[in-house]
Amino acid sequence: MDQTPLAERMRPTRLEELIGQEHLSKPGTFLFNAIRSGAVPSLILWGPPGVGKTTIANIIANEVKAPFYTLSAISSGVKDIREVIQKARFQQGVVLFIDEIHRFNKSQQDALLGAVEKGIIRLIGATTENPSFEVNAALLSRCQIFTLNPLGREELEAMMRQALEKDAVLKKVTVELKETDALLRISGGDGRKLLNLLEIVIDSFQGEKVVIENEGVMKVAQQKVALYDKSGEQHYDIISAFIKSIRGSDPNAAVYWLARMIEGGEDVKFIARRLLILASEDIGNANPNALLLATNCFQAVNVIGYPESRIILSQCVTYLASSPKSNASYMAINQAQALVRQEGDLPVPLHLRNAPTKLMKDLDYGKSYRYAHDFENNFVMQEFLPDKIAHTKLYDPGNNPRENELRKQLQKLWGKKYGY
Repeated sequence: MDQTPLAERMRPTRLEELIGQEHLSKPGTFLFNAIRSGAVPSLILWGPPGVGKTTIANIIANEVKAPFYTLSAISSGVKDIREVIQKARFQQGVVLFIDEIHRFNKSQQDALLGAVEKGIIRLIGATTENPSFEVNAALLSRCQIFTLNPLGREELEAMMRQALEKDAVLKKVTVELKETDALLRISGGDGRKLLNLLEIVIDSFQGEKVVIENEGVMKVAQQKVALYDKSGEQHYDIISAFIKSIRGSDPNAAVYWLARMIEGGEDVKFIARRLLILASEDIGNANPNALLLATNCFQAVNVIGYPESRIILSQCVTYLASSPKSNASYMAINQAQALVRQEGDLPVPLHLRNAPTKLMKDLDYGKSYRYAHDFENNFVMQEFLPDKIAHTKLYDPGNNPRENELRKQLQKLWGKKYGY
């Protein structure tokens, strides 16, 4: 019996077999034309798990009849890269596929530069992370970036129907897809996970007639499938519960959801990034130290890594959850951006303009500007907004000890604008 997972057995080898990613695969698109002409450049495929990154790399190698090498950034190092490059010097048009290329450090990525630039290898990197942040600029500049879209319901159901019709193993069984919601929900848009789950569910029947319904899928999933998925729906549900628990000042719930993510294998850098955003959006000036701690937490987990980083994350999470909350600065930028979109590019008042030339001075640029440090308490009343929106208040300090102090200061300076 073939022990190869269904997703691997069904992996397309030709472009016309690919389901989804039509913006890359249909006739006339850049990638389609590049594959058909055989002139495929080095490229980075960016998208969620299970949407076709590895498949597209295999299709490219198959269609252009190129020597194909695969490395995983999790288990490969500079030595492995150099070995492939050395082999490529004696072959034509070598394709090197590196899965999870964002996990390569700078020296590992740098080892690819020369070979990519000289055309010794055509690099195809796959990443779930934004390559602008995770791939060296020098390497990025030598690659085309292609964004892969999440798979929709129609595409995922088409993948299942294709598997039932074409896979040699599944064709031996009569399968009715009566309900698909549970399969789609658990797989979370990951085509690879969906097909493998479908096979597990079919195998659980141990018969020639299979009727797939949501209840039965959930029973099988509870027994045989890890329900936490770093890319699926539960990933988003748990991070939502995590953020809302911190925002709601419940350190107990917050650290519980943190533990769920850690036990599920979540990327600790992803968690730390979300804490950085929350520290500013939900705490802000109610406790400026929150952003400092979240920043240090992000830097620390990048250096330490798992499992010790869980301790640093726990410290940060419990501190942020226990901190006073304010979204005043978040609301201020939202209102300011809405005002900019509404009013357009209002002119800068003359007294605030810089006047580096005589002509600008003659036009009264900078005239009547009052230098705050020349006045008592380093403040003098003057308008800094364009005339059309003069006296507008966008920042309204929150009702907490720190921002109440800020409000008192602003009231003292600006009077009735801040309710004094």
